Amino acid sequence: MRWIFVTSARISRKDKIRNIIIKQKTNVTGSLLDDIKTKQLKWYGHVQRMEDGRLPEKVMKWSQPGRRKRGRPKATWAEGIRGLLGEKGLMEEDWNDRGSWRKKIR
Repeated sequence: MRWIFVTSARISRKDKIRNIIIKQKTNVTGSLLDDIKTKQLKWYGHVQRMEDGRLPEKVMKWSQPGRRKRGRPKATWAEGIRGLLGEKGLMEEDWNDRGSWRKKIR
């Protein structure tokens, strides 16, 4: 999706122009990482509002039985979501009101 502005601005990769300059010329705001974070929070709110017992909710709440390997454990998806909620200043119960949830995550 992000490569569209390069072709619409008629800029080739051979021109060796930095992405920051291309974004300024095409008035693109935000980043791909911001889009991913927003989509993750949208999905989280969607799954939380689902009826109990649905498969996506079960998958989201599932944890691997037994012990983890030695060393630093890899962050789970739920831990990443909790971090995003903290970044945006959201509470876990804010997903109840869909309209305000959508405004807050953007």
